[in-house]
Amino acid sequence: MKRILLLALFPILMLSCRDAKKTNEEKKVVQVAQPEIHKELYGFWVGDFYTAEQLEYDGDMQDAFEKLNINIKKITKDTVIAQSVVSGNSRPLLGKLSEDGGKITFVLDEPGSNKYDGKFDITLVGDTLIGKWNAHNKELKWPEKEFKLLKKKFEYNASLMLPTEANYVDWSDHKMITNVDTLEDGSVDTLGINPFFRSASDQIFKLNASTHLLKEEDVKNLRKLDLQIIKNTIFARHGYAFKKQTFRNFFDPVKWYVPVKNNVDDDLTPIENKNIKLLDRFTKYAEDNYDAFGR
Repeated sequence: MKRILLLALFPILMLSCRDAKKTNEEKKVVQVAQPEIHKELYGFWVGDFYTAEQLEYDGDMQDAFEKLNINIKKITKDTVIAQSVVSGNSRPLLGKLSEDGGKITFVLDEPGSNKYDGKFDITLVGDTLIGKWNAHNKELKWPEKEFKLLKKKFEYNASLMLPTEANYVDWSDHKMITNVDTLEDGSVDTLGINPFFRSASDQIFKLNASTHLLKEEDVKNLRKLDLQIIKNTIFARHGYAFKKQTFRNFFDPVKWYVPVKNNVDDDLTPIENKNIKLLDRFTKYAEDNYDAFGR
């Protein structure tokens, strides 16, 4: 009799468990499906990333500011999902938005899995996101960074070129050259030892490796730095986030450049892929031109 009763109750128990499971799943769906707010803030926010000490300098030193891109992807009442891109590093951000009397602020945290991860404290002022970044690990004594970011749309444009008013010198790569003067009696007088830096020619403003299929005669007499800049301008047009300091120095100050991601290989056009192979082949044997420059 007990066995018959248990068999009769078994389907009812199964239905109850199924209903309880369904109810729990429905609760989860309700919890996840929070309405999105402030969608007008979605997108890329781009600008300078610097220390207070860097800000004290005028002129060329401000050209060395890093470029920060914060991509805001989703905002709900409880959560902000975003991404930071700076110095060739892309980090996920998670945090929260707060509103107080019309004032909007964010606190966004990098995950902490990298020893240089930190926290962004951000305030929306007019059309600008301003704020500060500090490392999570206080033992690093990593300097506090400041930033001012404007919303910027990223679009690939094959015609974009580097601005001609800039001086493209690789300040991170130099060699020391001894300057001498030969006197009338044949003796040599050492005038000093000065640093000479790699420099680019004006060919970097004339050759576009995204719009034109280059030929060997176009590149065979170029300097090594010319070839490298022409190649990396392709990557910059696609929003590549440069890790190497040399190319960050060249592209971060450029207004149209937006660092978006760490790999753009799948975005390259057939013309660009062919030109990159040609440029790489000639870069192996090209020489650099070193000049003396004052800063």
